Amino acid sequence: MRSNGYLLIFTAALLWGMIGPVAKVALASGMQPLEIAFWRTSIGWFFFAAHAISSRQYRIGRKDLFWVLAFGVLGVAGLFGNYVVAVRTGGAALAAVLLYTAPAWVALLSRLLLGETMTPLKLASVALTILGVAAVCMGQGGSMRVTPAAVFFGLASGFSYALYYVFGKRFLGSYATPTLFLLAMPAGAVVMLPFFEFTAHPPQAWVSVFVLGLGSTYLAYSIYYAGLKYLEATRAAVAATLEPVAAAVLAYIWWDEYFNLLGYAGSGLILGAVLLTMYDGARQRRLASKALLTDHA
Repeated sequence: MRSNGYLLIFTAALLWGMIGPVAKVALASGMQPLEIAFWRTSIGWFFFAAHAISSRQYRIGRKDLFWVLAFGVLGVAGLFGNYVVAVRTGGAALAAVLLYTAPAWVALLSRLLLGETMTPLKLASVALTILGVAAVCMGQGGSMRVTPAAVFFGLASGFSYALYYVFGKRFLGSYATPTLFLLAMPAGAVVMLPFFEFTAHPPQAWVSVFVLGLGSTYLAYSIYYAGLKYLEATRAAVAATLEPVAAAVLAYIWWDEYFNLLGYAGSGLILGAVLLTMYDGARQRRLASKALLTDHA
């Protein structure tokens, strides 16, 4: 049922929306950003590995092994690491909004790497994203800090997030999600090891990274892909834009983070660009289906 699909996607979005606010608890407890990302990756990997082994979904072809490991470095370590650094330097709400520049990065990467057409609507979404980022950069309020470092790492996390689309389009048709993460996550964790030292931390720090590993990683991805069984990908992607909204609400309640009017306008432009990109994708698929039917008529 479609209602079940929306419920699952909204749940996944809420779990993802918790990443920034929960990571700030670990940061406030003394954990370094890449240490948080490391433990999130390692704990998430434990559950994905158990899933893959119990379901006997752990075989990857040799020709694909390099790309899966490369995704672990660029996608897993890149996203998890950059995102937590963005949270530390600018706050959870800002990091969540800049993460959703990913569709603009996808449009550019798809043109460069996959040879996809850059349609007028894709160009418009890129332009809206750029305007939105510019407005967000002038939109800090409360304890939020919009600094060059915060914007850089926020955009870097959006770029890393975009790699999930490019990678997924190539490999998710051949492998289950636990199979890919079984090897990708250790590669990402190993890359992060040289950038922090293991030290003692209070219980709330360990609870935070456990919540991130189990809830915002393993459960969130698993629930999201379960929701895709009930909804087409475009509807699911639109529903998942609840994530930055949830992050912003939690960041305001827990950490007194908020944008000024210009910042909220910029956030709206970025989310509008996301919806425009999704609409364009659905439109292109409809046109392709019509052309196929016409050819067979």
